[in-house]
Amino acid sequence: MSPQNLNLPQWRTPLLIIIAGCLVAMIGFGIRSVFGLFLEPMTLTHGWSRETFALAMAIQNLLWGIGVPVAGAMADRYGPPKVLSFGALLYGIGVWGMATTDSSIGLHLFGGVLTGLGIAFSAFSIALAAMAKVVGPERRTLVLGLGTAAGSLGQVVFSPLGQQFIAAFGWQSALLILAASALIIIPLAFVLPGSHTHIGESSYDQSLVEALREAAGHRGFILLTTGFFVCGFHVAFITVHFPSYVKDLGLEPEVGAYALSIIGLFNIAGSFLSGAAGTRWSKKSGLAFIYFSRAAVITAMLLAPKTALTIYLFAAAMGILWLSTVPLTSGIVAQVFGVRYMATLFGIVFFSHQLGSFLGVWLGGRLYDTTGTYNAIWWAGVVLGLLAAIIHLPINERPLARLAAETG
Repeated sequence: MSPQNLNLPQWRTPLLIIIAGCLVAMIGFGIRSVFGLFLEPMTLTHGWSRETFALAMAIQNLLWGIGVPVAGAMADRYGPPKVLSFGALLYGIGVWGMATTDSSIGLHLFGGVLTGLGIAFSAFSIALAAMAKVVGPERRTLVLGLGTAAGSLGQVVFSPLGQQFIAAFGWQSALLILAASALIIIPLAFVLPGSHTHIGESSYDQSLVEALREAAGHRGFILLTTGFFVCGFHVAFITVHFPSYVKDLGLEPEVGAYALSIIGLFNIAGSFLSGAAGTRWSKKSGLAFIYFSRAAVITAMLLAPKTALTIYLFAAAMGILWLSTVPLTSGIVAQVFGVRYMATLFGIVFFSHQLGSFLGVWLGGRLYDTTGTYNAIWWAGVVLGLLAAIIHLPINERPLARLAAETG
C-alpha cells in the first residue's frame, strides 16, 4: 500500500510507520518493565516497606488503565503524534521525580500518578492502533503481534541494562537515564499518521458515542474486557515482585533480572506467533489456551525445586504466554468493531487489564508484608487463569453486520 492511498507524505511509508510504532512500543514498555528492579534499593535507602513501593506501582498501573481510554479517544480524534509526545513528556517527568523524591507521597505522585499517566498517553496500544490502520484486515493481527513483540524486545533490552545501570551508577542515576530515554518517543511519534485514514474498510459515519454504545451492548466485548483483567493481574505482579521473590529464595539478584529479560525474549516469539496464529485460527480459542497454560506454568513453578534453572524455565514458559494475549485481544476488537475507534475501544478493554494490574501489584505487597511470603498471590493467579480460560470461550468474534456489509 502506497502513502498516496493513505493520504500521507511520500516519505511516510507503511513500513516506516510500522518501524516507528515498534520503536515506540519497545521504549515505552521497556522502561516500565524494569521498575521491579528498583523495589529493593529504593525501600532500603528510604526505609519504606514493600507495600509502600508496591502501592506506588499499583497507582501507576491504575492511572495507566484510567488514562488509556482517554488517550485512545484523543488519538482517534487528534491523531497519535500529539498524544504520544505529551505522554512521553509526562513519562520522563514522572521517572525523574522517582529519582529525586525522598518521601512516600512523592513516590506515589511521581512514580504512581505522573508516570502512570505518562505511560497511558505514550501507550503501545496507541502505536498498535496506528500500525493497524496502514495494513489490510488480513494482515492486522500479524502486525499487532509484531508491535507487541517489539514491546517485549524492550523488556529484553532494558532489563539487563537497568540492572547494569543500578550496579554501575546507583539506582537514582539509573532512573534519570530511563527518564531521558522516554523522551526519544517524541520524534518517533511524528512518523505515525495523524489522519483517520485506514485500509480495508469504507468510511463509516459513526460517532464515538455510537461506537461506545455498540460495544457496551456486545456480550463478547464485556467478556473480553473481563478476561483481560486476569492478564494484568499476572503480568504486573510478576514484573514488580518477581525479582524480590527470586532473591527471597536465596538466589542471586541477577537471576531475577535475567528472568525478566528471558520473559521478554521469549515473548518476542510468543507475541509474533500469537499474531500469526490469529490470522488463521480462532482468536478466542487462542486466548483460552493461553490463560489455561499460564495457570499450569505457575503451578509447575510453585511445585518444582526452587533453583536458578527452575526460575529460568518458568521465565521462558511464561514469556511465551506473556503478552501473546495482546494481538489476539486487540485483534478481536478490530475484527468485530473495525479500526476507526480501535484505540478507544481497546483502551477500555485495557482499563480492565490495569485494574487487574493494580490488584496484583498492591495485593502482592500487602500479602507479603502480612504473611512474609508470596504464595497466596501465586495461587490466586492460578485460579484466575483457569477462570479466564473459561470466560473467553463464549465470545462471538464474528464482525458486526455493518462491517460484513462493507467488505461483502
